[in-house]
Amino acid sequence: MKFFDERDNPAPSGALDRFIRQFPALSHLLAGIVLFSIGGSALGLAFTPSIVLLAHTWPPLWNAASLWRWPALGLLSGAALMLWGVSLLVIVPIFNFIFPTKLRASSAGYFTAASLPWYLHNGLFYLVRFTVFPFVSATPIGTLFLSAMGARIGRRVRMTSENFTDVCMITLGDDVVIGGSATIFCHFGGAGKLVIAPVIIEARATIGEKATVMGDVVIGEGATILPHTVLLPGTRVGARERWGGVPGRMIRSEEWREYKATLGRPASE
Repeated sequence: MKFFDERDNPAPSGALDRFIRQFPALSHLLAGIVLFSIGGSALGLAFTPSIVLLAHTWPPLWNAASLWRWPALGLLSGAALMLWGVSLLVIVPIFNFIFPTKLRASSAGYFTAASLPWYLHNGLFYLVRFTVFPFVSATPIGTLFLSAMGARIGRRVRMTSENFTDVCMITLGDDVVIGGSATIFCHFGGAGKLVIAPVIIEARATIGEKATVMGDVVIGEGATILPHTVLLPGTRVGARERWGGVPGRMIRSEEWREYKATLGRPASE
C-alpha cells in the first residue's frame, strides 16, 4: 500500500486545520489532553448522583450496631454503582451534543481537522461502550442510547452486540437484527489515511454473530450476512441476498442448498 501523501489532502478548511497539519505531534498531544479532560468531566458528573446518595445514607448505616449493616452497605454500594451507570448513559449524549462531534464523510490524512470530531465522538462513546453498554445493549435502553448518540435506528431493532464505533454514521432500518459480538464501524484507514463513510443496513436485514461491517457498506432490505463474514469498504449487498466469507461474497441459492445438503438438513431460503 502506497503511504498517503499529504499533498493528496483536500485544501485546509481554516486556521485550525492548517495548525494541525503543520504541527501534527503537538496537535495529537493537545487533542489527547482535551479528550481526557472532557472524558474525565463526563465521568465525574456521572458520579454526582451516587455521591449524593452515599453522603445521605452511608453514615447512618456505617454507625449502626447491627450486623445487617454490612450487607446493607454492600447493597448501597451496588445501587450507587448502578446509578452511576445510568447517569453516564445520560451525560455522554449531552456531551456529544455540546462538543463538536458531528461526523461527516471524509477522506484525508490522520492529522487534519476532519479527524477531530471522529476522535471526540468515539472517545465519548467508548466511556459507555467499555463500561455499562454491554449490560444494556440488548435492551431498549441500548437502542435509546445509540439514538441519542446520533445513530438512525428504526423500529423493533434487535441487537446483542456492543461492538460499535462511529455510531452517528450508522443507519439501521426497521426490524434489523444484529447478532452477538458483530462489529460495525464507519471508518477505515492505513498508510496515513483515514476514511470516514456511513454504514446503512436496510429494513429486515440480519447481521450474523461476529460478522464485521466496515465503513462505506450498504446492506439491502431483507439481506442476510452469515456469522463471521467480513464486509469490506465499498460492498453493496442487494435486497434479500445472502453473503458469507472473508472477504464477504454473495452465496447463491444453489450453493446454499448444496451446503445444507452436506449437513443433512433441509435448505431454507
